[in-house]
Amino acid sequence: MEVRVLIVDDEPAMHDAYRRTLGVAPGASARDALAALASELFADGPAVRPAGHGPAEEADAFRLDHADCGTAAVALAEAAIRAGDPYAVAFIDVRMPPGIDGKETAARIRAIDPDINIVIVTGYSDHGPVDIARAAGPVEKLFYVTKPFDVTGLRQTARALCRRWEVDPDLARTREQLAAEVRRLEERTITLAANEARAVHMASHDPLTGAPNRLAFLRELGERMQAARRRGGFAIGMLDLDRFKNVNDTLGHAAGDELIREVCQRLTVGIGPGPGMVARLGGDEFALLFDAADAAEVLARGERIVRACSTNYMILDHMVQVSASLGLVLVEPGADAGATDPMRLADLALYEAKRGGRSQVRLFDRSMDESARFRHSIEAGLRQAIAKRELEVVYQPIIAREAAEVVGFEALLRWNSAEHGEIPPSVFIPIAEESNLIHDLGEWVTAEALAECRRWPGHFVSINVSARQFRRQDFVDALAARVAAAGISPDRVQIEITETAIFDDDARAAETLRRLRDAGFRVALDDFGTGYSSLFNIRNYALDCLKIDKSFIDGLGREVEAAAIVNSVTHLARSLGMGVVAEGVETETQNQALRLAGCSHLQGFYYGHPADADATAALALAGEAPAQGGHPGAGAVGRP
Repeated sequence: MEVRVLIVDDEPAMHDAYRRTLGVAPGASARDALAALASELFADGPAVRPAGHGPAEEADAFRLDHADCGTAAVALAEAAIRAGDPYAVAFIDVRMPPGIDGKETAARIRAIDPDINIVIVTGYSDHGPVDIARAAGPVEKLFYVTKPFDVTGLRQTARALCRRWEVDPDLARTREQLAAEVRRLEERTITLAANEARAVHMASHDPLTGAPNRLAFLRELGERMQAARRRGGFAIGMLDLDRFKNVNDTLGHAAGDELIREVCQRLTVGIGPGPGMVARLGGDEFALLFDAADAAEVLARGERIVRACSTNYMILDHMVQVSASLGLVLVEPGADAGATDPMRLADLALYEAKRGGRSQVRLFDRSMDESARFRHSIEAGLRQAIAKRELEVVYQPIIAREAAEVVGFEALLRWNSAEHGEIPPSVFIPIAEESNLIHDLGEWVTAEALAECRRWPGHFVSINVSARQFRRQDFVDALAARVAAAGISPDRVQIEITETAIFDDDARAAETLRRLRDAGFRVALDDFGTGYSSLFNIRNYALDCLKIDKSFIDGLGREVEAAAIVNSVTHLARSLGMGVVAEGVETETQNQALRLAGCSHLQGFYYGHPADADATAALALAGEAPAQGGHPGAGAVGRP
């Protein structure tokens, strides 16, 4: 690499000074004196050839140019830059003839070549170092040599600056590369931080609503529990939507997703002021956290939240009515963070709220926990009850009013538990429904009832079906296959369903009822009058008869309203071509009133208690009504 050196000095005396300093022979030209100076300065490096002279003794690594004024020096610097062969060092005498002095020369050369090393050569100057530095800096590329020269110092300065000039481009490239690497690492760090933040957000937030998820809720709950000793009380809520599945089934999952987003927004607004959290745990289940001082405040805020959610929503151009159930637990100040699981308690309260109906709010109390433990015990026992032969199907006769004949039997499930004794169906059937054990129990009862029905001479069997069983897609096909395998005609099987099974999903229920009727089964609506149905909205369903609930029968003879209800139901049902079965007939007064009202069939203790399979088969084969009540006879099977 060739290195060029520029010397700017207009004093001929300086040439003599150079020669004397460097020991150059008298009579040598100024150019020769400068060449000798440069050769002396770079004695340890390559040979130097003055501009315009012949080849040097060694490789031409350095070239020396001389200018006797500032203007000529600036022109040389410009030409060197244009040629792509810039100077490494410029030695500039600060005092020169009128025109531009050394300071101005240095400033102009610096403007032309920012990388050049400038050495100010001076004995006396009108400008101080600070002024020169401001004009020709930066200071790390600006140096001073005082006249008269110190040979050793001058040699070392020139040599060092030339070597430095050679190294500077490499250093600059290295610095640029390092700066680029630093920028790349910084960008990568920023990207990694953004990705990490995004991953943390995704791990702790629900993708559908953007709300915190279960992980975030548990973290916040843990922090609140740890702080419970130091701060005020707070409430935990577990909320889910009532009949949300109907929205998915009728309008599709896109509508269900939109509904979840809308509910989440209303919950966020409804939770009110103060620090709080609304988290989506999954499906239509949400968890809430908010500050509260006492039970009254918890319930008041909970009721506001449920009202905010239980309203109409416009979802994908459809008006959807939704309600919510909410279970709450109050964590009081000073609570032990490890003493209990508040989410489990809130879940228990939610369970009680849902048992109470729609749009309900329940605050946890200890009785709920005891009830939950009992339900858990019942659920565990039910799973083994069949194998232990603790379950039994008994049969209660159904009497035709006209001939007072036994025409069928209702199959009723009984459980005599070794641990709890006799457990009423009103206790274990709801638990079986909640735990999905109702499907296993239902299949077992159906198999037992069909097996017994084969022993009877033409009587029908009435089998209760839960709402969960009724809603199964394969319910009708599975029932028809089981009845056919038992060798029984479908018209000898009556299916009893409740109002809840129909009106929870009326469109699907209507289709299922039609398929049951087309397959030849009887269908009875059980416990009529206790729900929210009416004869107006059941007339379009494929039903054979209504079973009036026992609560209305109990009032006969004592309450005028009871008799009026029974008479109205009976006459209207008959006008629609339906039969009416009166359940819970226990007295002669009730029996006479129901016969006069026109009930087509009667059932109750007055005609017979539920009996085991053998006693029922004997009654059916004998062709006689039970002795109590004195009504004999067996007759043809008719549709109740």
